[in-house]
Amino acid sequence: MNVESIAKWLAAIGVPPEVISIDAEADNAWCVLRTEGAQVGWEVFWREQGNRYDWARFSSEHVACNYLFGRLAWTQVARGAVGLLPPKEGQPS
Repeated sequence: MNVESIAKWLAAIGVPPEVISIDAEADNAWCVLRTEGAQVGWEVFWREQGNRYDWARFSSEHVACNYLFGRLAWTQVARGAVGLLPPKEGQPS
């Protein structure tokens, strides 16, 4: 998973696109930013009223995207938006 594919994966589990911002900071959104400097890295955080919350930094784009996917997938499970599929007819439950 990378920044080109994460929005598609999140949409597949019902996360609204306005909740994610890739390569830009946006209020009321989870942001994924590539950082430059002495060491290239990736930052993931929730931004609200110009402040960063639940900030995490990673050296790998794939790890940063999987971290965000995991956080938001868990949120979807906790609110009942996604879960186990019911067993098919004839299969044990």
